Amino acid sequence: MHEPLGMKPINRKYFTYIELSALVLTVLLKYLLMDWLGMRAFYIAGICLFWSGYIAYRYSLDHSILRSWGLQKENFGKSLRVLLPFLIISVFLTIIFGKINHIPIINLNIIPVLVLYPLWGIIQQFMVVCILVQNLQNLPGFSLRMNRAILLPSILFSLIHYPHFTLMAFTFIMEIIFITVFQRWRNLWSLGIAHGWIASFVLYYFLNRDLWVELFAWF
Repeated sequence: MHEPLGMKPINRKYFTYIELSALVLTVLLKYLLMDWLGMRAFYIAGICLFWSGYIAYRYSLDHSILRSWGLQKENFGKSLRVLLPFLIISVFLTIIFGKINHIPIINLNIIPVLVLYPLWGIIQQFMVVCILVQNLQNLPGFSLRMNRAILLPSILFSLIHYPHFTLMAFTFIMEIIFITVFQRWRNLWSLGIAHGWIASFVLYYFLNRDLWVELFAWF
């Protein structure tokens, strides 16, 4: 089959190894820059720029990649509606938890976080459902059935949130839901928005963390 005009031949095996290596480096930099050095704003901005640039690069080689990665408007409404009950329940429970533990319900700092965090949520879900799940399925000799394609990435995602075991359990369940929804409707935007809003409330009302302050703490 001939490649589309203006497109270069794509070695998918090559990209599989490159993307998984870049994902491992992203995780290692998280522990170094964000957890150890506290450079949260630098890390998040840098990772968003890197993966956004990579998406643009892959698009320049293959215009169909956006559809494969769920970066399309198709099924956005359907997938978001499916995620809405989980989103509402998560937000409601975290606010109740915050109220019980005397965390102020009103904090204006959560507003910019609610606006910006979905962007970071999109990148995180891109790394999990597009880079990790799809590449594990494409690895030669690596058999990843549907249940393993959901459970293994969800476990790995939850481990990123160690040592908070309650948060690990929550993110494990959340990622199972997200991967399942993505495999059915293949829309990344809805996952990123739900991730961003859920994380904003969990960080503030459950973990009692002001992410807006944390972003600039290093300065």
